[in-house]
Amino acid sequence: MKQPLREETDDSSRLLERITIDPEICHGKPCIRGLRYPVDMILTLLSAGMSGEETVSDYDDLERDDILAALAFAARLSRIKQVRAVVS
Repeated sequence: MKQPLREETDDSSRLLERITIDPEICHGKPCIRGLRYPVDMILTLLSAGMSGEETVSDYDDLERDDILAALAFAARLSRIKQVRAVVS
């Protein structure tokens, strides 16, 4: 079952609703609107120098707000307060 991610601000909340996690799609990786576009793929394209406009142009299912949602999701994840080593 898809579960939208939520954030405290209205604008971020609106964008983060576009990010879904569904175990049946891309092995449960965060994706754009339940489509098979994982957030990490969008971020990889952007970090490689592709613009948001180019990404939207190359992937017909995507919209400008999907790109902003991927960035908002990454920003949310970067707010982790503490990282601990896992020892096995």
